[in-house]
Amino acid sequence: MSDTRLIRRLEAHGLRFAPAQAWNRMRLVPVLRDEVRDDLRFARREYSEWAAVVSLEGELEGRGLKYISYVPHGMVVSWGQRQADAVYGTRLNVRDGKKVMAGPLPVRLLHRMVHREDKNQLRMLPLHLAMEGFLAQHFGGPEIAWSEYSRDALTYGLNPRMESSVPGWLSSVLDGALRTFEVHEKQVGLLLFNADELLSAFIVSHPDDYRVLHRTLLEDFYGELLLQYGYLQEVVELWTPLDAKRVSSLGDLRAEVTRMREDWGAFHGFMAGGLFGVEVSSQKVYEAGPYLLQRFHTSLVPSEENHLGEAIVGKDGTLQYLKTYRLSAAQTRRAYLLQQLAQSQWNLDGVAEQMGSTRQELVTRIQNAGFGYLLKAHVLEEARRLATRGR
Repeated sequence: MSDTRLIRRLEAHGLRFAPAQAWNRMRLVPVLRDEVRDDLRFARREYSEWAAVVSLEGELEGRGLKYISYVPHGMVVSWGQRQADAVYGTRLNVRDGKKVMAGPLPVRLLHRMVHREDKNQLRMLPLHLAMEGFLAQHFGGPEIAWSEYSRDALTYGLNPRMESSVPGWLSSVLDGALRTFEVHEKQVGLLLFNADELLSAFIVSHPDDYRVLHRTLLEDFYGELLLQYGYLQEVVELWTPLDAKRVSSLGDLRAEVTRMREDWGAFHGFMAGGLFGVEVSSQKVYEAGPYLLQRFHTSLVPSEENHLGEAIVGKDGTLQYLKTYRLSAAQTRRAYLLQQLAQSQWNLDGVAEQMGSTRQELVTRIQNAGFGYLLKAHVLEEARRLATRGR
């Protein structure tokens, strides 16, 4: 029987959106939670090293698959009645991994993306958990020894697999927006738009935790959309006029303001329609008592807006934690191409037919996506020759 907590369609159950705050090209939409639970808490653990090397398999310093990235902070998650209050803040600075030197630069070695530290406490690497799952998709490469693939592709698959991202602190506009606007009393998260394109969503279970973690948005990584639209004008302030005909008392005014806020919440939900309400492919990561930690991605169809992320969902279906990353068009194309190759068992002719293209066009597409190393040199050369001849 499937776990009902496993997300099939991302919904904002138990949450509501407040009117947006605009700063230059950034539009910040506060996410509010009216019913707050105390049995799931989040805290930040700081890492000061230049980079982190995460052992995905094997021992900390042994052989095996590794994930390497700049990881400025981890997230400590505590759950359970009374346990969250008892543990919260008491074990944030326990020994986590090992600090080593890579030449003149410090590097932190870490166990796994999610590491259990106590009976009701774990450490996770926010967003890196989702990105690692994205990078690992079809990582093994061809399972059949097709003659077109190189020896390295058949032996090592897509090793290494890399994607680039943009740290939040590179955007002075994002920094200004986070510094300028106050945090709502019931705020537990934020939808972040740049030029009205959804960049990311960040949601936790408790308002006190969000206040502590608010500035970590500058340390997170984002897609290239964060730095795009640099020469566009500021986003316009959106507003809805009150209907004066409906107002004849303070009660009427209060009701009209409530209606206006509800309309804004529905509109912001519409703006985030590429994330909320769409079907996703999710994978169970860790069961934390009544809560399920999972990572997911949207359709990966190149013509659509696509996101990857991680979430924690309770037994009642409420979204208690969410962190997402907006894929660039190039990242989506790469992921979609790998998906199509895997579904056709890496048969080039079969994939070309499925995608409505020629074999030569597919080989060119694979090379342009940065996966040319998977194919033998004579296969690439043949595609170039046919392209030159206009065939």
